[in-house]
Amino acid sequence: MKRLATLLLAGGLATASYAQVGDARNDIAIGGFAGVNMSSVSFKNPTIKQGSLLGPNIGGMIRFTCEKYFTCVCAIQAELNFSQLGWKEEIEDESGNTYNRTMQYVQVPLLARLAWGRERKGFQGYIIMGPQMGFFVSEKEHYGGDPWNPENRRNQQYGKAPDRKFDYGISAGAGLEFSNAIGHFQLEARYYYGLADFYDNSKKGVFGRSGHNAITFRLGYLFDLIKTKNPTIK
Repeated sequence: MKRLATLLLAGGLATASYAQVGDARNDIAIGGFAGVNMSSVSFKNPTIKQGSLLGPNIGGMIRFTCEKYFTCVCAIQAELNFSQLGWKEEIEDESGNTYNRTMQYVQVPLLARLAWGRERKGFQGYIIMGPQMGFFVSEKEHYGGDPWNPENRRNQQYGKAPDRKFDYGISAGAGLEFSNAIGHFQLEARYYYGLADFYDNSKKGVFGRSGHNAITFRLGYLFDLIKTKNPTIK
């Protein structure tokens, strides 16, 4: 009886596992995008009051769609981006000074994508999330106001280059995609939270925290290289 029960249990688990496998896909699409970042930096110990700094976000992407599970279409998306991050200070003294720093990065997000709706003809909503790496390329400081007088405010960041050139964090967002015979058109909003600090955050460092944050709005386009041959896909 114990052996029979074991066999029945194993058979039931195998059947359940098989039933959970979705409809396979083998779609590969490539494309590009362009958008704008609204970026800032999480400065802590001490803090710096900031506004949002606008900068470009452009690049390319490749998407592999692997499965449709019930109504959810599952895919993996890799990107290579050029992105401008940085910060713009809100200076509230009477000097009339302004300051912002633009920092250019090459970024490599690797993202999971879950979508609902039509795959070939019509609209599809989706969410996307995953890790992101970034490599510092260059920077530029922008000083405004004459004369420049930073004496009455936090000023250790002025003229200080990043101590670390490797950035990493989590990227997540949501979007809407329209598909037709010539490709896939996207409208997307995304948020990036940097886990790394570009300034030294040890006891010898100036800041306890200096991580990037960015909200990105972008338009994208992909075209299919490989499409699953299945007449039931809509």
